[in-house]
Amino acid sequence: MASVRKSISFTPQQDEWIKAQIATGSNNTDSEVVRALIRQEQERNDKFAALKAAIQEGFNSGISARTVPQIMEEVENRLRTNGQL
Repeated sequence: MASVRKSISFTPQQDEWIKAQIATGSNNTDSEVVRALIRQEQERNDKFAALKAAIQEGFNSGISARTVPQIMEEVENRLRTNGQL
């Protein structure tokens, strides 16, 4: 993938933090640190969008005729089937 060169500025504290990340071996360059932060933010935004869509789907589905114990039983059965409980 081609790279696009950007020029950005950091505060001295931000620069020290970036240098500390490089010193720990997490990343090798300033660019890698910034790209890792951007990837984290993209993942966070994707998770938030999925959660928001699930909440909207719940609102759109209307009020359930099932009781809370019925819903809990269904969830427990699904978790057991998936090996998560």
